[in-house]
Amino acid sequence: MDRVLVTGGAGFIGSHLCEELVKTCEVHSLDNYFSGSENNHVNGVNYIKGDTKDISELIDFDPDIIFHLGEYSRVERSFEDIENVFELNSIGTFKVLEFARNTGAKIIYSGSSTKFGDGGLGKNASPYAWSKFVNSELVKNYASWFGVNYAITYFYNVYGNREISTGPYATLVGIFKTKMKNNEPLTVVSPGSQIRNFTHVDDIINGLILVAKYGSGDEYGIGSKESFSVLEIAQFFGGEIQYLPERKGNRMESDVLTKKIRSLGWQEKNSIVNYINKLRADNWQQID
Repeated sequence: MDRVLVTGGAGFIGSHLCEELVKTCEVHSLDNYFSGSENNHVNGVNYIKGDTKDISELIDFDPDIIFHLGEYSRVERSFEDIENVFELNSIGTFKVLEFARNTGAKIIYSGSSTKFGDGGLGKNASPYAWSKFVNSELVKNYASWFGVNYAITYFYNVYGNREISTGPYATLVGIFKTKMKNNEPLTVVSPGSQIRNFTHVDDIINGLILVAKYGSGDEYGIGSKESFSVLEIAQFFGGEIQYLPERKGNRMESDVLTKKIRSLGWQEKNSIVNYINKLRADNWQQID
């Protein structure tokens, strides 16, 4: 894994991956900054600005590994952003696969755990979920059709430093952090009983690197064994809770497939409860 390309390398997860990889590898990032930020740049990484659909024109070297994280990644918002979903996910990922095919790179694709949601119905619940499901099938077909070396990972509700905390693309934990700091009610989408397996970004990165080194094939779910409802997470933060109307595409639960990643020696090292407790303690100190 000497020369690595990370699509979405200026994003939340991508920047943490770059930060770890640059310790031992030559690392390049391709990002259009749709949700990424220059504030996430890591010293020693070569940053290239552009869309994945233009990857063949923008990248003039043959990487050993491509971590493909650079896709549209919000469920409810995807109903409004369907054109972006198709451009960034469908066209962009096709071009990345063609690039991997032509360069001989191994591709590590970040699939979406939404396809395991609600007994498998989740894969059609939103434009985002559908596009990610189709792309995971396309990755497998490229392996069958053209011999592309691949592994597909699935993340479960990632949280941690540098997650988006404001605006339409903010994560749940990021939103709660901001509202706690501002002493505002925590907004919970009804019914609040949606089950999630919140997984720290450091644990995600450890899993991704293991898969890149030793993994092959599908179903590398990287997720904490702990599961909580959205309402329970809000209650851990404390304070007033305000319910929002139900939203399309918001799955109630999802199977957490971690057998294959654990067979590589992966274990989660972080707990969402401990993380929230530390956030609350830090917030109290700032108030004092």
